[in-house]
Amino acid sequence: MNAKRTGITAALGAAALFGAGTPLAKMLLSDVNPWLLAGLLYLGSGIGLSVVRFIRGSKGDELARHDWPWMFGAVVAGGIAGPVLLMWGLAGTSASTASLLLNAEGVFTALLAWYVFRENFDQRIALGMAAIVIGAVVLSWSGAIHGQSPWPPLAILGACLCWGIDNNLTRKVSLSDPFQIAAIKGLVAGATNVSLALIVGITIPSAGTTLMSGVVGFLGYGVSLALFVIALRELGTARAGAYFSTAPFVGAIIAVPLLGDPVTIALVLAGGLMAIGVWLHITERHAHDHEHQTVEHSHVHGHDDGHHKHDHETSPDEPHVHKHQHEPTRHTHPHYPDEHHRHGH
Repeated sequence: MNAKRTGITAALGAAALFGAGTPLAKMLLSDVNPWLLAGLLYLGSGIGLSVVRFIRGSKGDELARHDWPWMFGAVVAGGIAGPVLLMWGLAGTSASTASLLLNAEGVFTALLAWYVFRENFDQRIALGMAAIVIGAVVLSWSGAIHGQSPWPPLAILGACLCWGIDNNLTRKVSLSDPFQIAAIKGLVAGATNVSLALIVGITIPSAGTTLMSGVVGFLGYGVSLALFVIALRELGTARAGAYFSTAPFVGAIIAVPLLGDPVTIALVLAGGLMAIGVWLHITERHAHDHEHQTVEHSHVHGHDDGHHKHDHETSPDEPHVHKHQHEPTRHTHPHYPDEHHRHGH
């Protein structure tokens, strides 16, 4: 299952880049306000990916007209509402409480995928997701929830819900260019946060710090998000979200040599729980007789996956992009709830 390997590699790569960006961003906080830093990270991702798209040129898989309503909803939820709610919540919540509450994003992503967007899951996948999330909770647990008012924590949970909605809506457009999707999100979220930070009087840091923030954002937010879109395409929302939830562990591991953080029992326990969760997902085998309805769409594809057997007038490059039609068929093979397997169970 080449698509499975691609999806898992992309999801874990996205988690690794995002997780690595956390301790690097923490080092930048000594010179940059947290709110402004969030904006610079997003803006760096959007500008960097826009440059990448300009250099690589059009591949023919840009967002189509019918994709834009989904993309608009994802940008509003994840690029505008989510960051604003997070900043509001962080202003009245301790760092330890915020770190713990942010684990809710993976939970919201999976619950929305399973119960609203009707994505298939079974007991094995649910257990794997639970193990990864519990591992993240163990890693961020400080022993107490701090905060005088319930509203800041609720705002952070609201941000997580927004990002869960964002992830599920982004899955709807995941057949399109992942660099375009990630660039649009980065530019919108970056412009929103930087503008709000400047409005409240926060000053821009030095040119060197600003540049470094942009580089960290390009890799940890931009390239990471592009890889996550590929994972959404190949694995479905809940499974991609589960793999991505390992990011805090990656960040904690990197912080050991980089920031001198200690290796704690919580770190080892969290790593074990996440390893069990990832193993449950990697070793999943879902296969049954299923039917494909007639559908016409356009996306990057090859002809070696059993679903793209249409003819061409000339021999095309592999992979390639064009509008094509899937004829009705019924067959059995291992599969994930990707864009070609959204059937009921």
